[in-house]
Amino acid sequence: MSNRTPLTPEEISAIVNGLNPIDWAQMELLAKMPPGKRMYPSLQASAMIRAGLRTAFKRKFPNLSLAEINMKILDYLIFMDKQYEHA
Repeated sequence: MSNRTPLTPEEISAIVNGLNPIDWAQMELLAKMPPGKRMYPSLQASAMIRAGLRTAFKRKFPNLSLAEINMKILDYLIFMDKQYEHA
């Protein structure tokens, strides 16, 4: 077990200053939504990413069918998930 020392206020400030600012208006809107609807922004972002990948793969592989393009997207997303250990 390693010996950990608590961070100083200066170290914490340096970490926090490197983060993106919080969009308080967005956080308020999300807090007021019922839990089921809070998922919509994530689902929309996911759909937008898949649409962008689909367009890129259609340009790169013009002879593939939509089903084959979708399989390439799935392969790519699985690869990225494993690469960055999100699973």
